[in-house]
Amino acid sequence: MRAGAFAYPWDVDGDPAAPGLLAGLGLAQVTLAAAYHSTRALTPRHPAHRIVTAAHAAVLYPPDPDRWAGRRLRPYPAGEWAPGDAFGRAAEALGGAGLEVHSWVVLAHNSRLGADHPETSVVNAYGDRYPWAPCVARPEVRALLVDLAAEAAVRPGAAGTELESCGWYGLAHLHAHDKTGGAALGEREQYLMSLCFCPSCREGYGEGGADPDELAAAVRGALEPVWAASAPAGGLGVPEGPALAWRARTARAFQEAAVTAVRAAAPPGFRVLLHADPDAYRCGADAGTDPEHVLGLADGVVARPHRLAGFAAHARADSVIAANLNVVSGMGGAPDRLADEAERARAVGATELRLYHAGLAPDEDLAAVRTALAGLAG
Repeated sequence: MRAGAFAYPWDVDGDPAAPGLLAGLGLAQVTLAAAYHSTRALTPRHPAHRIVTAAHAAVLYPPDPDRWAGRRLRPYPAGEWAPGDAFGRAAEALGGAGLEVHSWVVLAHNSRLGADHPETSVVNAYGDRYPWAPCVARPEVRALLVDLAAEAAVRPGAAGTELESCGWYGLAHLHAHDKTGGAALGEREQYLMSLCFCPSCREGYGEGGADPDELAAAVRGALEPVWAASAPAGGLGVPEGPALAWRARTARAFQEAAVTAVRAAAPPGFRVLLHADPDAYRCGADAGTDPEHVLGLADGVVARPHRLAGFAAHARADSVIAANLNVVSGMGGAPDRLADEAERARAVGATELRLYHAGLAPDEDLAAVRTALAGLAG
């Protein structure tokens, strides 16, 4: 199986040994971040640092001034953690080692945007804003993210792209010193807490036949047992259908616009994948999709192992179904079981592997990856 691994530019830029190390793992490609959210990342081998703090969501290359001139919403250049064209330098080094580079573009996840422009954020049924989650129903937000997709995806040296958060983002977010675990929130509770009630979404619900005030009240009522820790969230009744339908249409339109923009900017043969989930109501990095639609729109998807079957059932002969496998033992991964996990993923429809995350993994984990990939190739 073709295997790729995720990496950040700062894992490679300034480390002459990094490209050869990654190529020696048996990888065919590196999915290299071009636009990424804020993070604090370990760099266990870099000669110049061990911790990189990306203070805010940023593009890791110089944005085109002509594209963004006069626009209120625009991407933020990176600071000292990825100066200048860090993506370009890393891509050139990786290509020189024989690795194919694909860009990794995070879209609807941007705390800096929400801090600077609060009106762009998702608003829950209680009126709380989620500054990390731009609302993709807002036309100005969608215009920003679609143009960002085209610019960040089609970087010099990239043969394809993987679009993350290409859909709704919501409550789920690993925020600094997160304190949201006091009440157990399952999938339904996460969905209810992620429904947006900004002006654009309220209008959309109304067009679908749901009164937005009644819907917000129904959400709050359904969640009341959760805060009392007496029961899971209850049902919403009639308003739930129009709300989900509106969100599914909005996500679908955003995904279509983003992929179309990337293809218009890209050379022939440029491959476009989405980090995706087969359930339309899902929010987050793996945005909810209609599997049949997204596999007709993009060249394929990157998905968690337990979500692969939902896409495999709709795959075309040439569809890419890439299994996203964690190989960082300190983050819950199991690099020593990679060969078995890869075979299980293949059995449910995976055609490729994506390994999270070559830059974060210590040497022992990478040694296990090298052994597993050699065995799979054999």
